[in-house]
Amino acid sequence: MRRRLLLSLGGAASAAAILRNGTARAQAQNWPDRPVKLLLPYAPGGATDLMGRPWAEKLSQAFGQQFVIENRGGAGGMIGTEAAAKSPPDGYTLFFAPGATLTTLPILRKTPYDPIKSFTPIARMGDLVCGFVINPAAGPKTLHETIAYAKQNPGKLAFGSAGLGTSSQMRIEMLKFRAKVDILHVPYRGSADALNDLLPNTVQMMNEINVLPHVKAGKLILLNINYPTRHPEFPDVATLTELGLPDSDVPVWFSLLAPAGTPMAIVEKLNAKAREIAASDDMKARMRAINVVIPLQSPEQIAQHLVADIAATGNLIRDANIKLE
Repeated sequence: MRRRLLLSLGGAASAAAILRNGTARAQAQNWPDRPVKLLLPYAPGGATDLMGRPWAEKLSQAFGQQFVIENRGGAGGMIGTEAAAKSPPDGYTLFFAPGATLTTLPILRKTPYDPIKSFTPIARMGDLVCGFVINPAAGPKTLHETIAYAKQNPGKLAFGSAGLGTSSQMRIEMLKFRAKVDILHVPYRGSADALNDLLPNTVQMMNEINVLPHVKAGKLILLNINYPTRHPEFPDVATLTELGLPDSDVPVWFSLLAPAGTPMAIVEKLNAKAREIAASDDMKARMRAINVVIPLQSPEQIAQHLVADIAATGNLIRDANIKLE
């Protein structure tokens, strides 16, 4: 009797598993059959927003359903990230993720999500190609002059970031650590707000893609490029490595994630379409216009990159003794 009962239960479990798999496949085939929410964890006007909107437009065109952006900023990106992590894993809420919300914030403070366990990677959406800029009214005109000035005038230069625990904060912390300088970090709710204070010289420095149009207009000075290669539109501006500060870039990268438990068939469907969009000449041009390049990666490669970046960020935070004030 016991053996028959166990066999019966085992058969029922197998049937249920087959039913679930069949249901998941059917859901993926029909997905999306209604609008998809794309959560961005910063306010409008910054790098995340500048990248997210072209992607939302292209994904909407590709799938025939609207990918609707919802900006949910605050707490250095933690509020929007938590909302994404706690969303239903049905493919109808996705997270346009800046790396820092996953690699930096969980090291610096207790977060209501786990950067690895709470999400399923989908696609790499782009890397920023930008560098430190300074307001001409501050005085220094080159990176070496800026470092020398900061050493002679500790705390007089102020750097505006998109918020505490963001990649832009990590970039100034890395420069401070490597160059042994004291530059005041001023966190904002987003990089658009920081830019509003940079242009009148309320803060003197930034490191975001939204400042580069103002460099072209002659309102700001680009001191370097934080990327392995130079920027094609600023070929005379050297990289940090070329300027004698190797391994100091702190990459700023973005990915598309889903809440953990989202059917892999939907993830794979999205990854394939995102790679197709990223490889198109039109999308390359649109990203290049906002100083972004898109490395093509599988979900597995993104997961590996995330783990490596968490380790590298942890080393910087430990070595430079970075804390959230």
